[in-house]
Amino acid sequence: MMKWLSFLLLFSLSSSVFGQKPAHLVRPSDSLDPDPFVNTVQQSLQLFFTEYANSNNYDSIITALNYAPGQIPSFSDSVICARLAKMNELTPFQLDCNAATLSTIKFFAAQRRGFIRVALGRSALYFDLFEEKLTEYGLPLELRFLSVIESGLRPQVKSRAGALGLWQFMYKTGLYFGLEENSYIDERMDPEKATDAACRYLKQLYGIYGDWNLALAAYNAGPGNVNHAIRKSGGKKTYWEVRPFLPAETQGYVPNFIAAAYMMTYHAEYNIIPMEAKIHNAQLDTMCVKSGVHMQTIAQLVGWELSEIQSLNPVYKTTYIPKMTPARCVTGPMEKIGLLVSYEDSLYLLEDVIYHPKPIVVAQPIAPIDSTQRDSTGVLLAPADTLQTNTPPTSSLLYHKVKSGENLRQIAVRYNVSIEQLMEWNALRTTNIYVGQKLTIYTNQTQVQVTPTPAPTPPAPAPPVKKYYTVRAGDTFGKIAQRNNLTQAQLQRLNPGVKVNSIDIGQRIRIK
Repeated sequence: MMKWLSFLLLFSLSSSVFGQKPAHLVRPSDSLDPDPFVNTVQQSLQLFFTEYANSNNYDSIITALNYAPGQIPSFSDSVICARLAKMNELTPFQLDCNAATLSTIKFFAAQRRGFIRVALGRSALYFDLFEEKLTEYGLPLELRFLSVIESGLRPQVKSRAGALGLWQFMYKTGLYFGLEENSYIDERMDPEKATDAACRYLKQLYGIYGDWNLALAAYNAGPGNVNHAIRKSGGKKTYWEVRPFLPAETQGYVPNFIAAAYMMTYHAEYNIIPMEAKIHNAQLDTMCVKSGVHMQTIAQLVGWELSEIQSLNPVYKTTYIPKMTPARCVTGPMEKIGLLVSYEDSLYLLEDVIYHPKPIVVAQPIAPIDSTQRDSTGVLLAPADTLQTNTPPTSSLLYHKVKSGENLRQIAVRYNVSIEQLMEWNALRTTNIYVGQKLTIYTNQTQVQVTPTPAPTPPAPAPPVKKYYTVRAGDTFGKIAQRNNLTQAQLQRLNPGVKVNSIDIGQRIRIK
């Protein structure tokens, strides 16, 4: 249903501006005026996502157990084993409760709480994708926890051995499963393509060993090491029988997987509150580009933070999206992609203006030729200083030395010129500049020495006993609690007079 709503929203946005082009190459923040139906759909989607993000069962569990903020509970071996047995009823995995798994679970519960909290927050972006692919290949959904211990759900993480991405593919293994790499992209960091490759690899390994724990061991150490361990064990067929003969790292691999699966399932019982998710997978959309573009151009056109574009598009090694066949795509929040689709023509025009500028030629008026100046044959001669030139008059030429804290936009505003002009005059390929850099500027204004404004005196630190948070646009009571590692009930106890469902921008909320 959500995919149809997403398609309907983008179709309506595209239709409303079909055939139109913006008058100027600027971010069209106010020029887009979608019809009321599109607004209704967009608001409905945002309400859904807000409710979805705030429907957290951990809050009620932690409140029922009456945990204090930061309390670290512990459970007996029998309780942990009973929970693993319950998980075993719903999975073909054998989540064994033995000395190795119990000690690993207790270590995670005491020493890896922050890791589990961060992984839970990142899971909102990736787990829906994982489950969709695992279902497509008929694999157990518990395999989604494998990416947690492989990469901590970080697509850019690279191991010392060279494994890369959410699923930690080595270069040759990635090539074998169709993951492309060149100067601009590495599909081991592409969440969707790497997940598809991991599913195919895991299905292949299970087909070889017929045991999921052995398949996981082979995923970590390689089939060669597992086969060698099986031979040394006398032909045993289960992971726990073969385990003593595996490499040391692989001996801890399956216990780590079981501990991660257990802690991600029972995090509320351990008083672990997920890190706030910046965006959910269901809020994403994609647009493929017809020409090579820089992410900086996209950021400037639709008002999108460059760091977020990079974070949601980890497949690209740099900030450049190359022209390839099939076309490369950019993934982002639906509202940003909707704008990008609507102003696709402007995207390519702005890219050309910034990164492929045409040379500027400024001509001097040719002075009248002195009719008395002739050569021996009687042909009129023009003085050398009256020839055309591509250099503006020297009176309009200024140089600006970049100071600490300045950026290209501030300098452009100061001299009443555009960023594109500054980039053309100084042959800049990006908007990055450095302290001490000398910029050439053509302007009718004279250079003005500006005395730097002294930095404001930092405010006195808040009293150590109480700490407050100022509500910003987009905040909800639940988000503020999650961000500060509290449940809503705990935050409400700190703010007894605050109405949970009607907080205002600028309102101060006590968080400690």
